[in-house]
Amino acid sequence: MINGDDQTKSGRHESNSAATDIIKKSNRPVALKFQDVCYDIKLKNGAGGKGPVEKTILKGITGSVQPGEMLALLGPSGSGKTTLLSALGGRLGGRLSGNVTYNGKPFTNSMNRNTGFVTQDDKFHVHLTVTETLVFTALLRLPNTLSKEEKTKHAEEVITQLGLTNCKNTIMGGPFLRGVSGGERKRVSIGQEILINPSLLFLDEPTSGLDSTSAQQVVTLLWELAKGGRTVLMSIHQPSSRLYYMFNKILVLSEGNPLYFGKGEETMDYFAGIGYSPSVTMNPADFLLDLANGVHMDEMDMDKRKEVKQQLISAYKINLDDKVERDISREMEEGHSLSYKDDDHQTKDHEKDFSRWSTSWGQQFWLLLRRDLKQRKNESFSFIKITQILVMSLLCGLLWWKSSTADLQDQIGLLFFYSMMWGLIPLFQALFTFPQEKLMLTKERSSGMYRLSSYFMARSAGDLPMELALPFGFIIITYWMAGLKPTAFHFFKTLIVVLYTVLVSHGVGLAIGAVVMNFRSATTLAAVIVNAFFLVGGYYVRNVPSFIAWLKYVSVTYHSYKLLLSSQYKSEEMYACGPNITCRIGSDPTIEKIGLGGEVISYLSLTAMLVVFRTIAYLALIRVGKVSR
Repeated sequence: MINGDDQTKSGRHESNSAATDIIKKSNRPVALKFQDVCYDIKLKNGAGGKGPVEKTILKGITGSVQPGEMLALLGPSGSGKTTLLSALGGRLGGRLSGNVTYNGKPFTNSMNRNTGFVTQDDKFHVHLTVTETLVFTALLRLPNTLSKEEKTKHAEEVITQLGLTNCKNTIMGGPFLRGVSGGERKRVSIGQEILINPSLLFLDEPTSGLDSTSAQQVVTLLWELAKGGRTVLMSIHQPSSRLYYMFNKILVLSEGNPLYFGKGEETMDYFAGIGYSPSVTMNPADFLLDLANGVHMDEMDMDKRKEVKQQLISAYKINLDDKVERDISREMEEGHSLSYKDDDHQTKDHEKDFSRWSTSWGQQFWLLLRRDLKQRKNESFSFIKITQILVMSLLCGLLWWKSSTADLQDQIGLLFFYSMMWGLIPLFQALFTFPQEKLMLTKERSSGMYRLSSYFMARSAGDLPMELALPFGFIIITYWMAGLKPTAFHFFKTLIVVLYTVLVSHGVGLAIGAVVMNFRSATTLAAVIVNAFFLVGGYYVRNVPSFIAWLKYVSVTYHSYKLLLSSQYKSEEMYACGPNITCRIGSDPTIEKIGLGGEVISYLSLTAMLVVFRTIAYLALIRVGKVSR
């Protein structure tokens, strides 16, 4: 927590390290101006079950913010605060109109790299510590003009600046895992953005869920950052009076309409001038929120509220439109932004410098792989999962204890269980990978942290040791206990088939999760697909009707089962099929129907599935996240 004069001084302290000096050179103060910003969305169904209709979310909003200023967007839930913030931060596509400029220029790639955006939901990797979280962010977002040591040192300086030293080795935690406090989480979110020393800093509800003291500390930190020359914009629902008077400018919204834009200390005088004053002394923010809801003096019915809102909107348009335009023009002409403009040559050079990623593809891959391994080792090798596999291994080993070809049906039942179990567990483990990481991926990709391809490849590579270790141990235990062929050749052939099945099934799970991106729907679809794989796998139904028999060729279970049978038996091999009777293994009804040949085709089929399903997952991420390589 930030407490006392020492912490305040550390918050204001500007480090003289080489890393911080280099980063500061890239910082350019930015004057933000927005005029008549409107935003429409298309709803699938209108009132009364009608067809698609358009709804206007933002209705002609105008304003400006200068370096060193902090603008607060006030209004009730649903008033358009987050939408406006996203539009100004370059994170809103679709039917957006109006004019938004940054030092007189449109939003560019260099401006995106010079912008910090703190979302309302703090998304972190729950098992990483505060230090690890900020260091990985620094290594990915800071340019290669800095060494790894300089980036790490800068992250440590930010930890000190934000007053996070006492919790720097504490994990971030989550809903079901205790970690840092709410105020500390918010400061880590801010820290991830100020690592790049942004000229523009956007924050969506930075005090949401915090107590008054923590909220005061967060806003004080932002006030200090603004005084350092940054342009700070935040949405905030209901600030205390102490916080309210820290804002340089206020923009009040009601159902997408602007009700006021100007200096914070002038709001009460403005509304008093048009006939709206509080009956008792109260927090200005509470009064503004009441007005935005259409409430004045006492509670009123809905019709009266609508009338109040309309009067406020009309008053704004009559009294403030011209004043706002004059104020913005005056600010731009009085030197606020003129000194921040570069000449054309400098601008082109700056844009060229920022047109590339901060780090190379290889650096992104290795950093994301390291981060992924740190995060997931606690999940994949948890006590519960290891215990689960160990118990299942021992149970299977005891049930099939020292079986032989005399118990052929039992043995082939075990092999089908192999293909079924290791086609099911990896699929459902992978199913929630991308739905769980969607918000994190969107957040990090929006800030230009890494390429989608480097993330996807690192995620896939990071899965290998996690996904293959447990089935490896399972096979080692059950294979020898169950009395399968005790040769290295047969053992490793069986092991390879099982591990390959795991990789393919994991890819199926990734594809389903990436395409659906909804936990419940993904689970339902996966259950249908898995059951279809099992039913046509060749164990439950031998004589599959020809019109549906093609399903077995796209079934992971079928190809895995076929290869497992081939890893243990040959068609001409004999076994005891009755008292004093021997039969060819190839004549067994189950084995005869599946066949012990065609291993190459099954391997090629699984390889094709491995490639196709992961390609589908990658393409789905591009579509869902609306990001490109």
